[in-house]
Amino acid sequence: MAILSEITLYPIKSCAGIVLHEATLTRSGLMTEQVYDREWVVVDENGMFLTQRDHPRMALIVPRLKSETLELRAPGMLQLEIELGLPDPELAPTLEVQVWDDRVLAYDCDATTAAWFSSFLGIPCRLARFHAKGERLTSGKWTAGARHPTMFADGYPLLIAGAASLEDLNGRLRAAGRDAIPMNRFRPNLVVAGLDAYEEDYVDTFQLGPIVLQAAKPCSRCPIPSVDQNKGEFGPDPLDLMAGYRAKEVVDGALCFGMNSVVLEGDGERLRVGQEIEVTLAF
Repeated sequence: MAILSEITLYPIKSCAGIVLHEATLTRSGLMTEQVYDREWVVVDENGMFLTQRDHPRMALIVPRLKSETLELRAPGMLQLEIELGLPDPELAPTLEVQVWDDRVLAYDCDATTAAWFSSFLGIPCRLARFHAKGERLTSGKWTAGARHPTMFADGYPLLIAGAASLEDLNGRLRAAGRDAIPMNRFRPNLVVAGLDAYEEDYVDTFQLGPIVLQAAKPCSRCPIPSVDQNKGEFGPDPLDLMAGYRAKEVVDGALCFGMNSVVLEGDGERLRVGQEIEVTLAF
C-alpha cells in the first residue's frame, strides 16, 4: 500500500523548506496558512532568479511560519521578519522576474530585506514575491497540451519522489563506500512510501481521496542534489553514480529522480501525512 510519508513546502525558491504534517493543495502547488510553495524568489539586479546551483549558501536560509510573518534565519545574520499580508497590488512596487524562459510580475520586497539577502549571499540581490496579478503556466508538452499554473518552481507545481528510490540510491552509495544522503538533497514536495524503487517513473496518476495528481515529466536533476543542505556547500555528489542507471532517453539522457506533477482534481483539499494513495500506472 502506498502512503504519503512526507510533505515539504518551500516558501522561498532554493532556500530551506518547511516540513509539514498537512497542507492545502492548490492548482499552483502546496499552501499552508496562506503561504504558497515557491511564492518568493531571490533575484539579481537584472531580475534573474538565483538558486543553489550557483549559490549553495541559500540552503542555509531557514524559514519559519509565525502568526503574521515569515521568519528567516541564517548563520551570522540577525533574524528577518517578512510580512505575510499581501501589499496593495495597485500601489506596491513591482519588478519583472526571469525564471528560465518566463518573465513574471512580482512584488519587490523592501530595501531592508534586499540588504539582508545581499549581505548573506555576498552579491547584490533582492527578494521578490509572486504578484496577485501574476501568471505563470507550465509547458503543455508533457500534459497533452494542458497548461497548469505554478509560481516560482522550476517548471511544475509539485515534485513527487519515492522513498524506496532514495533507499536504492543510498544502498548503491554505501556499496561504493560512500555516505548515504537524505531526501532533502532532491527537494520534493511529496514523498510516497510503499512503492517499489523508481516505480513513480511509471505512474500516470496518484489519487488521495478526492485529489488526483498527474505525474507529468521525469525530473531531470541539476547540480543541486550535490549540495549538502545542512552545510550550504557542495558535498559528495550522487550524480556521478546515478549516471550509470538514471539517464532517461525521454528527456535527452538527463539524470532523473522524482516526477514533476500537476493537479487534475482536488484544488482546495487537504493533504495529510499517512494518507493512502491509489496509484494508476501509465501502461
